[in-house]
Amino acid sequence: MTTKKSATGKSPLRKTITSKIIGLGEILWDLLPTGAQLGGAPGNFAYHARALGAEAGIVTRVGDDALGRDILARLAAMQLPLDLVQIDATAPTGTVTVKLNAAGVPDFTIHEGVAWDRLELTAAARRAVQAADAVCFGSLAQRAEPSRSTILDLVRQAPAKALRIFDVNLRQHYFSREVIERSLQLANVAKLNDTELPVLAEMFGLPGDTRAQIAALAARFDLRVVALTLGARGSLLYRGGQWSECHPRPVTIVDTVGAGDAFTAAMAHGFLRGMELDEVNCAAGEVARHVCACAGATPSLPEALARLFSSR
Repeated sequence: MTTKKSATGKSPLRKTITSKIIGLGEILWDLLPTGAQLGGAPGNFAYHARALGAEAGIVTRVGDDALGRDILARLAAMQLPLDLVQIDATAPTGTVTVKLNAAGVPDFTIHEGVAWDRLELTAAARRAVQAADAVCFGSLAQRAEPSRSTILDLVRQAPAKALRIFDVNLRQHYFSREVIERSLQLANVAKLNDTELPVLAEMFGLPGDTRAQIAALAARFDLRVVALTLGARGSLLYRGGQWSECHPRPVTIVDTVGAGDAFTAAMAHGFLRGMELDEVNCAAGEVARHVCACAGATPSLPEALARLFSSR
C-alpha cells in the first residue's frame, strides 16, 4: 500500500495488516535467581512482536556452544526465523547475571567478549531490514565493533516509511553521547524509561519538566513518537503535539525483566495496525503488565492480549 509523506519528509505511521518487524542486536541468557531465561532486548522485542501476530525476527549472533544451540532451539519453538542468527566459531554465547531487589527490579552484570559483540553485515540481514515495516535497535549492542557499525548500517537500509525505533536501554557504562546521538539521528521513534530521560536531558540540555523534555527531544531529532515508560506509574506517549498518558491496573510483580521490551513490541505492532495513540499506549501497557506478573522476559501471552490488536 502507498503511504503519503509529511511536509517534513518523514512518513506518517503506517496502517497495515501483516507487519514485518525486526530486532537488531543482542540475544542472551539472563541468569536469574530462579534459573536461566532467554533474554536480550532485541530478542525479547522480536518474541513479543511475533506473539502478537507480526512476522518478526532478530538479527543476532550466538556462539557455537551448548548455550547457543539452546537459543536456536528456543527461537525455533517461538516460530522465529533462524536464518538471521549468525554462529560465531570462537566467541561464546552471551550471558547476563541478574540479581533482583525486593521490588523485583533487576540489576545486571553483562559479560563481555561474547558472540553478539561480533555481529556481521550479512545478505540475509540486509534483506530482512530492507523489507521491514519496523526495526528496533538499542545502545547495548553498540558497545563494541563490529556490532556497532553493523547495526547502524542496517538501520540506514530500512525503508523510509518504516518505524526505526531506538530503544535507549542504558546499561551500566555501555553507552556514550556519540552512540546515543547517532542512534537518535537515525531513528524516527524513541523509547526510554524514567531513569533514562534525566540522563538524556543532561546529555543534550533538554529543559523543563518531563513533558517539556520529551517534546524537546522529539523536536531536536525530528522524532515521530517518543515513548516514556514509568514503571508502576504507567507510560507516556508523545506524537506530533499529542499526548497519551496511561495508568496500569495494579499487578503482583514477579520481576520486571523484559517488560519494557514487551511494551516496545506492542507499541510498534499497534502503530502498524493503525491504532490511535491512547489505544496503543493502553494495549502496550497491558502487555508489559502481564510480563511483570511472570518470571523472565518471554512468558506466553494470553490470547486476550493479542485480541487487543486483532480488531484492526
